[in-house]
Amino acid sequence: MQQAGASGSEVEVTWEDQQNINKFGRLNNRLHELDDEIRTAKETNENLEDASNELILTDEEIVRFQIGEVFAHVPKEEVEDRIEKTKEVTSNNLEKLEAEKELIITQMAELKRILYGKFKDSINLEED
Repeated sequence: MQQAGASGSEVEVTWEDQQNINKFGRLNNRLHELDDEIRTAKETNENLEDASNELILTDEEIVRFQIGEVFAHVPKEEVEDRIEKTKEVTSNNLEKLEAEKELIITQMAELKRILYGKFKDSINLEED
């Protein structure tokens, strides 16, 4: 397979080049997935924070707590513990997702450098 270069001459697309292009595409797809997962994790954290704040304002000792699709009457202290544990898990997950995103961005930048170095204007790795 041949691809036109910036100077009008043709640049051969090697197997390694195609692997780099494919890897860039997979990383780009994962980046979009991560953006969605990060957005969801942030929303969950905000909702948990709101729930925690609402719990502080109540003077009830037994509160309604949703477990799956059912609401149960649970002691306020137990609900506070559950919310805190869930916030911790969600925050840790968010940190992992953001670290993975940074790694992917770094890998994509390196692949762009390699591919643009060889193909110049003949390849477009930017999103519109």
